[in-house]
Amino acid sequence: MNSALQIHDSDTVAVALQDLAPGQSIELDGRTIPIRTPIPRGHKVALRRHDTGEFVVKYGYPIGRTTAPIAVGEHVHTHNLATALCAELDCTYSPLPKERLEPSRAQWRGYRRASGLVATRNEIWIVPTVGCVARTAELLARDFADKLSQYPNVDGVQAFPHTFGCSQIGDDLRNTQRVLARLVEHPNAAGVLVLGLGCENNHWDSFKTLIPEQTQGKVRYLGAQSSTDEYAEGVAMLEDLASIANRSTREDLDLSDLTIGLKCGGSDGLSGITANPLLGRFAAKIAASGGRVVLTEVPEMFGAERSLFSRCVDETVFARVVSLIQNFRQYYIAHSQPVSENPSPGNKDGGITTLEEKSLGCVQKSGNSVITDVVEYGGAVKKPGLSLLQSPGNDQISCTALAAAGCHVILFTTGRGTPLGSPVPTIKVATNHALAEQKPKWIDFDAGVLALDAQRAEVDDEFFKTVLTIASGERARNEINQQHDIAIFKDGVTL
Repeated sequence: MNSALQIHDSDTVAVALQDLAPGQSIELDGRTIPIRTPIPRGHKVALRRHDTGEFVVKYGYPIGRTTAPIAVGEHVHTHNLATALCAELDCTYSPLPKERLEPSRAQWRGYRRASGLVATRNEIWIVPTVGCVARTAELLARDFADKLSQYPNVDGVQAFPHTFGCSQIGDDLRNTQRVLARLVEHPNAAGVLVLGLGCENNHWDSFKTLIPEQTQGKVRYLGAQSSTDEYAEGVAMLEDLASIANRSTREDLDLSDLTIGLKCGGSDGLSGITANPLLGRFAAKIAASGGRVVLTEVPEMFGAERSLFSRCVDETVFARVVSLIQNFRQYYIAHSQPVSENPSPGNKDGGITTLEEKSLGCVQKSGNSVITDVVEYGGAVKKPGLSLLQSPGNDQISCTALAAAGCHVILFTTGRGTPLGSPVPTIKVATNHALAEQKPKWIDFDAGVLALDAQRAEVDDEFFKTVLTIASGERARNEINQQHDIAIFKDGVTL
């Protein structure tokens, strides 16, 4: 097994694939690099001398400037490397040649709705319009789950409690309404109970206007204040919805029918080497087959903009991508926060030093797919290929945004581990083998074997089959663990 990896020919650092100690050496392209300081797995080792103020290069791009001289074989991290990001964004459209891949004829088994949309699950969802009835929604879902044996074709019943919907105005209220409306519209929900209180800002009379006409037939509305017994009435509505949903059955569908969300959380130094590139290759296959893949976490595009700009399908999309990233930078600046306030403590423990490094590893999830569209927060994905979705990097908020945008499945890479789930199957992909072994009840797939000399083609094939098997009905770990949380982006006044 190789003990370190140089990702790009121009990189001035390599990534340790195992713990390295002084006195050891690594072999890279015929060079012997003596290790001078302890270097934990996933962390960086200098391949050449760096003077103070020099750029360090990883993934073929600068990831920051040195704050002290670094000798060959020394550990490169927060003690001698800092971000070089600034508030200004250099925007140039220099498109690269578009790589053409052969489409795959693989199929999966899902549900085709009357609206023409398809689904990976056939569930009943309870969506509260306001936090005041969130607990009621949870109780209804918990108790109705005991009745599902009467409806063998219904995959489950889920409630999505949240704390919003009242005392909100302006963009905050609109964000809440748009995200919840997109969840109501989601094809994985064969039937939806919209549960309101009756006096909230997000009153169902206005909320209804955001639900498309073709979706209204699968929705029931219940106001708790106007009902003598909202629980009994809610159960009756759920029984009605379940009876209708039980008529649905799976059928063979193409990859062009799939919408896949791409997410990472608790990243480490191996994220951009193992799991994220694995997702990138999978995403390219889906996009080449006419499907849709969605990349979000806009603040984790800061520092990786050049690699995204060059992949825009045309100048119109390029301009929208620039606007997406600039607007999020301005969001930081308006709140007097540095654009580089990242990575997290867990990221740093795992070997990620600067936001540039984190971002360049993060965008590996999208591979070389062409960017065909930009989707605003609370919007729905429409175009085949790769879309960029407006959302912060927070795991719960961005996973919710991906589900609301119409993603059937979310692929979530992690080097530290998390039990977090979303309204849709959330497939956890470990970046390192140790995590997969330690947390088998969290992890669906071990990409860490790619750092242990596993054959890439074999791992890619196994991952492809795993995703399609889960899309076809096998439960992901988050579903087994009943992790189906949502969170909504808030940035305004609370009354």
